[in-house]
Amino acid sequence: MGIEYLKKGKSDDERTLDDVKIKTVVEQALSEIETRGDQAVRELSEKFDNYSPMNFRLEENEIEAIISKVSMREMEDIQFAHDQVIMFARAQRNSLHDIEVETLPGVFLGHRNIPVQSVGCYIPGGKFPMVASAHMSVATAKVADVPRIVASTPPFNGEPNPAVIAAMKMGGAHEIYVLGGIQAVGAMAIGTETIDPVHMLVGPGNAFVAEAKRQLYGRVGIDLFAGPTETLVIADEVAADAELCATDLLGQAEHGYNSPCVLLTNSRKLAQATMEKIDLLLTILPTAETAQVSWNTYGEVIVCDTYDEMLMTANDIASEHVQVMTDRDEWFHENMHSYGALFLGSRTNVANGDKVIGTNHTLPTKKAARYTGGLWVGKFIKTHSYQRIETDEAATLVGEYGSRLCILEGFIGHAEQCNVRLRRFGGMNVPYGQAPSNLLR
Repeated sequence: MGIEYLKKGKSDDERTLDDVKIKTVVEQALSEIETRGDQAVRELSEKFDNYSPMNFRLEENEIEAIISKVSMREMEDIQFAHDQVIMFARAQRNSLHDIEVETLPGVFLGHRNIPVQSVGCYIPGGKFPMVASAHMSVATAKVADVPRIVASTPPFNGEPNPAVIAAMKMGGAHEIYVLGGIQAVGAMAIGTETIDPVHMLVGPGNAFVAEAKRQLYGRVGIDLFAGPTETLVIADEVAADAELCATDLLGQAEHGYNSPCVLLTNSRKLAQATMEKIDLLLTILPTAETAQVSWNTYGEVIVCDTYDEMLMTANDIASEHVQVMTDRDEWFHENMHSYGALFLGSRTNVANGDKVIGTNHTLPTKKAARYTGGLWVGKFIKTHSYQRIETDEAATLVGEYGSRLCILEGFIGHAEQCNVRLRRFGGMNVPYGQAPSNLLR
């Protein structure tokens, strides 16, 4: 039978058409920000968020007043999640080392790890206040020693969300703005009369935020394309049941109206039971209005004959989140090569990764996992190489090879950079524009 779809989501052509519409909206908005600065940002905020305060940037006294609304229990929970993210980010940072090696006598090559000098962190929050996203971007940038961290989040129910602001402040943001969507990432990347531009944009967001980051890439760096959330559940009858599968699928479907959620299994019985369970849960889930649309439009159920087919299909889907609940979880771990993050075994779940466990939840979507991993402390680090030659003998040795190779390619000016050193440090009589003799060493 091979691979069979019991339920199919929106076609690739339909999704591409949606992308084209989004692209046009984003192009127009970014053009307005480019030409009219703060005024365009304010108009976009009024249009999309119905929000137009005197200042979008929060002053220190405003931040303190907003955070005071967060209960002690909530602050303790936010602090716990923050600490887990910081702990893992520090371990990752400690794995990055400056190096220097002597490749030949007197020739030293090395690299230094230097943080990006300014970062704009986008924290989603228009539909749901994404407290955890502040840890993932702001706190991780702090661990990387980024000197200027700008954070922006949309208003929630018409005002700054206290828990999100608290997480931003706790994470180490130097500037906090209450701005959402295209206008937020556009203002941070392009700059306005009151907002200095940053060197890099990070953080997840909806399809408009993801497209804005794509269009701004090159003007600024970006972490990755992190659009609407995706989840893939890989399950068999040995390690999973319909309740686990349905719950894990709907848990991500509630993010938005366009969140792909896919079940991949080798059991038709489990597949059918999961679809029935989803229908039941949607009658009681408070966020069903959103989750139902995602499931109807983007939900898929795929039944395979073999684990090898499941693996092949999973790698092709390259989902942002991959929940594995099978009798061979470690086999999937060893053989999966395209995914945002893996969640191995029925004891863990995507919500752990999203909120509290410590790994970063800003992950690649739309098959970007084929060529990049998720946001981590290393994304804020630039690795810069250097070279140093300390002896005349080394300068002569390398210069001879360099000169001949430059002449081979026709770069006479390049060759002279080597030749002048041969004359000065090696005492060699090399005619201008010619290579030294082809001595065999």
